[in-house]
Amino acid sequence: MNKADYPVGVRINKVISETHDVKTFILNKEISAKPGQFVMAWIPEVDEKPFTLTGKGKTVSITVKKRGKATSKMHEMKEGDILGVRGPYGHGFDVVGKKIVLVGGGYGSAALLLLAEEAISKGIETTAIIGADTEKNILFADKIEKLGAKLVITTDDGSRGIKGFTTQALEKLLSEEKFDCIYTCGPEIMMYHIVQMGEKNNVPVQASLERWIKCGFGVCGQCVLDPTGLRVCKDGPVFGSADLKKISDFGFFARDKTGAKKEWKDFA
Repeated sequence: MNKADYPVGVRINKVISETHDVKTFILNKEISAKPGQFVMAWIPEVDEKPFTLTGKGKTVSITVKKRGKATSKMHEMKEGDILGVRGPYGHGFDVVGKKIVLVGGGYGSAALLLLAEEAISKGIETTAIIGADTEKNILFADKIEKLGAKLVITTDDGSRGIKGFTTQALEKLLSEEKFDCIYTCGPEIMMYHIVQMGEKNNVPVQASLERWIKCGFGVCGQCVLDPTGLRVCKDGPVFGSADLKKISDFGFFARDKTGAKKEWKDFA
């Protein structure tokens, strides 16, 4: 293990409530990272989990959805509390082209914030489609718009923006405009359909995948993708179209903490 693979105690400088079940933790640590990379955060006496970076450099932050025992404990933490942090890890987004579209579904929109920031800072024309089941779960849409992105919002119930799915909004957009790349993070079945749409329209896709990650640097094999042998923690979490088309479980299956293969619906 390298020195960076050992957790370092980091103080929480600030906690921001983003939605009813999502909080951002601003940390007293400087990290240089690419958009899409992640860190492992150790919650003392509970567990260690991977989280995408939503702030880097001198304003490092992670954004956490309350889902289980570890994240519930994190949501109880306050300014001044200590987390163990190591990383960054993984292959992030490659920012390319002159005109791009970002598609975020639910909590997956967190992975797109730094990407939008970098793309817009480079003068890349950026459109962001941000979707959720209902208005209260829309994440980072306003922040991404303030960066300078053209914003499209979708909600399943029509409580804000267009009633419908992100894939429907993207399909309409691709019929009207030409993009150099599609970037996406969110429910895997959503990303699966986006890859199909990208192929149909001859637009490359970069997608950030989620799997059960234990080590973070490619040793344990927990996050290996069938049948490629690619590891989400080291070769990803961001993969391009060429790799995504080779992954047989993409959009349909993942492995739980025991290594058992299950359908995505069983993780809900």
